Amino acid sequence: MKKVFKLFLIIILLIGLIIGGYYGYKKYQEYLEEERIRNAIVKIEYINPLEIEFNKEVKLSDLIVSINGELIDDFKIDTTIVGEKEINFKYINEEDIKVPRKVTIKIVDNTPPVIWLGSSYSVNVGVTKKLEDMIMHGDDYDDNPKCTIIGEYDLNTVGNYNLTMKVEDFSGNISTKDFLLKVVKPSNSNGSSKVVTIPFEKLYNEYKNDNTTIGIDVSKWQGDIDFDKIKEAGVEFVFIKLGGQNGIGGEYYIDPKFERNIEGFKNVGIPVGLYFYSYANSPTQAKKDALWVVDQIKKYKIDLPIAYDWENWSKFNDFHVSFNTLTKSAGEFINTLKKSGYDGMLYSSKSYLESIWLENSYTTWLAHYTSNTDYSGNYKCWQRTSSAKIPGITVNTVDFDICYK
Repeated sequence: MKKVFKLFLIIILLIGLIIGGYYGYKKYQEYLEEERIRNAIVKIEYINPLEIEFNKEVKLSDLIVSINGELIDDFKIDTTIVGEKEINFKYINEEDIKVPRKVTIKIVDNTPPVIWLGSSYSVNVGVTKKLEDMIMHGDDYDDNPKCTIIGEYDLNTVGNYNLTMKVEDFSGNISTKDFLLKVVKPSNSNGSSKVVTIPFEKLYNEYKNDNTTIGIDVSKWQGDIDFDKIKEAGVEFVFIKLGGQNGIGGEYYIDPKFERNIEGFKNVGIPVGLYFYSYANSPTQAKKDALWVVDQIKKYKIDLPIAYDWENWSKFNDFHVSFNTLTKSAGEFINTLKKSGYDGMLYSSKSYLESIWLENSYTTWLAHYTSNTDYSGNYKCWQRTSSAKIPGITVNTVDFDICYK
């Protein structure tokens, strides 16, 4: 029994020696590797200054002028937050050593705010809202740029006033705009004018080819649609308004004609996409919008993308959002839809796509009412006009859309 016990102790001792030797060897190898890295030849020259413009598409290699080796991963750098940012990376140097490095860059915003204002601006006498709040202005990064009106004026007295609008963001970028303020008596005109309509057939013949499909988008404003006549007219797809929100933080609503429209177009075999009218003032709210959309459409098969329709430009100042926040909100809506198995896209007009929305990779539905658009960005669909007249819709005109294969 004593011999067995002694043998057991010897075996335990040997196992301990083996394990200790293994870990000792491993620690020794780690020490040698650390020494190799510590003594490795490092020759890296960075750009000077190490400053990157906000929201610019930049890779790690764009920061480096020269390096004695090769980067292991030439990754894209997130430039959507202004300020200092530490970048950690590894490269294999000329001695074939994997060397870890870090460098601190500064992301800067050098873009001045946008003032959406012509040479003159008219308001009704007696208006109580501040002029600074009425005239649209915004910044690419600052959610609340400081706005100042320079000059004397009286909103309670009819007349013309020469003024300057000044907008400054927190990075110190400044924009100014001289304009003539016209304080006027309220007009008695209802502002209505006769709409010049365009026959759907004419538009179809002009824009239909092997690379296009032709469609329309509809809501309650088109009344009770005759879906068979729409099909006979040649409509190949439709975007239907699902609903929206009653102002910032308001209740959601479903378009009164949504259910009738989606079932009617489905019954005649026309592929369906949707659009949602959003009042989101943050990515968090846009995500809630998308989740609400998903919850409403579970029983339907949606053939085409679901559009994020944000066009509250006349009240833009009330939202207190930068163009960055606005663009990220659209992305949150689209990405949330994607996680639920739906395609999303951004709807907007040419002028705002060019001046407000930041560069992004979202699928775009362009609104530009002209016979030949000169929009240079990428877009999947084009809303050509809101004045199409088609058999099957007797209430109002309808938007005419072209999608590209």
